[in-house]
Order: sequence, then structure tokens, then C-alpha cells
Amino acid sequence: MDENQNNTDGIWCNVEGSDWMFTVVPVYILVISVLGIILNVFVLMVLGLHKKACTVVEIYWSNLAAADLFLMSSLPFWALNVAKKYDWKLSKTMCKLIPFSITMNTYCSICILVLVSIDRYLALVRPLTSARIRKPFCAKLACVVVWGVCFFLNVPALIFREVLHFPEGNFSRCNHNVSSPTMYLAYQGISVFSFIIPIFIISFCTVKIIHTLRKRLNIQKMEQKAIILILVVFLAFLICWVPYHVVQILDLLSRLNIVGLCTTHLNFFHLIFTYLSLLNSVLNPILYVIVGKNFQTKVKELFRQMSTKLSRCL
Repeated sequence: MDENQNNTDGIWCNVEGSDWMFTVVPVYILVISVLGIILNVFVLMVLGLHKKACTVVEIYWSNLAAADLFLMSSLPFWALNVAKKYDWKLSKTMCKLIPFSITMNTYCSICILVLVSIDRYLALVRPLTSARIRKPFCAKLACVVVWGVCFFLNVPALIFREVLHFPEGNFSRCNHNVSSPTMYLAYQGISVFSFIIPIFIISFCTVKIIHTLRKRLNIQKMEQKAIILILVVFLAFLICWVPYHVVQILDLLSRLNIVGLCTTHLNFFHLIFTYLSLLNSVLNPILYVIVGKNFQTKVKELFRQMSTKLSRCL
């Protein structure tokens, strides 16, 4: 394995002189994990247990919460790895599954946001021609396709992640083990373009939606709130994930010798922005509660429904 490649393996690289990271970051990750698990389970329970069937957008929100929950469940193991100064103490299987959960969350989150944006675009810009395809069955089918495609895109994370042993230092590390530089660049390139293309689609839909709303005076208040929720969630996603992918792009350009960058600084920012991106899985369910009035209504109705059943049992 190429030495430079080993050192620039974003999430798992060793950053010398950053001892604070091995004490502060594990606590941060654990806090994020606990909050993320509780909040996303709460969202799934409300949408799943409510007596009314989920709308198309709610089907997408529930899948987004499931993707976030998938990531949050693996973070305690990652926190342990950081606390051990990236000396991998877990199994080879966990070495593959934990990075897989991170990349799956990245791909699924943005693809589901693409589905939400397209749905809102069709509902507002093409309402007459899109009525047939904007059905719960089609939404569920689209989510199945997204999960399948995202799994396929993340197969390299399962194949190339290995536990590498270093006898001279008596430690092990969970790293990419890609012998071919071309293959590794292709892997990084897929990661970059799988972010750029969805961002372009979401931006296009958002511009069209805003343009349409400006021309309409009779848009319903409920529809306005739904659009605001989508925009806020998208903005939170951009704040949390754009810095991470910018560093990914710079790393790719550096490996292609297009730009010259300090590897140590690039690694440091890659780590920091990776930790920032984790916050998105906690912000999403919080935004549902704060901005999503429809979700708040469902919460109240669910508690009323459960209290009624409880009173009958007593």
C-alpha cells in the first residue's frame, strides 16, 4: 500500500500533535450518537405508529431518519477507535461495517433529499402531469431503488477496508487497502461526483420552486411550511457536508497533481469536517420538530391516541 495514501486516509489517519482529539472527540462522538439514536428512533416511532398512513414526503423523511439511525448506531465503536488513538481493537468485520455505515449515510441522505426536492418540484411546478407518479407506492419504490444504488456504490468500502498490522509499532489500523492508485482515484472520484450531481439536481429544483412560488399568490400556508422545512433541512445538510466534500475534492486534485497542498493540514481539516458532518444526523430530527408543524401535529395526535388506549386498559 502506498505510504502517502495510507497517511491521507481521511477518517482514520494519524494526526500528530493532536492529543486533544483522543480525549475530546470520543466524548463528542458519544454525545452525538446518543442524541442521534434517541431523536431518530422518536421520528420513526411517530411516523410508524401514527394511525394515518404516511404521505409521500413523510415516507422520504422516515427513510432519511433510518439512514441517520444506521450511522448513529455505529458511532460508539468509532469513538472507541479514536480513544485508542486509531489502534484498531475490533474485528475485521467491524472494520468494514463502520466505514460502510458512514458512507451509506452520506449517499442515502443526499439521494433522499434529491427525491424530496423532485417531489416538491413536481407538486408545485408540474402538478397536473405528476399526479400519477406522486403516490406512496412510487415513493416507497424510489426509496428501495435508492437504498439499492447506495449499497452498490458502497461495495468498495466493504471490499477495500482491511485491518493493517504494523509489527514495528505493535498496533493495527483500519485503512483502505487499495494496491492500485488508479483504482483508489476512481473510488474517490465516485464519492465526489455522487455529491456534486445530487447538489446540482437539488439546486435546480429549489430555484424552480422558488420561482414558481413568487408567481403564485394563492399558495396554501401548509404548503409554504413544507417548503420551508425542505429548504432548512437542505441548508443544514450543506453546512454539515459541503466542507467535508470540499476537502475530498482537494484531496483528489492533490493526488492528481493538479494542485499542491500540505498533506498534514489536509488530513487535519478532513478529520474536523468529518466530525462536523456527523452533526447533520442529529439536526435532521430536531428540524422536523422545530420547523415541521405537520410532524408536531402527528406527535400530539399520537400521544392522544396512546393515552386513550392506556386509559381503556386501566
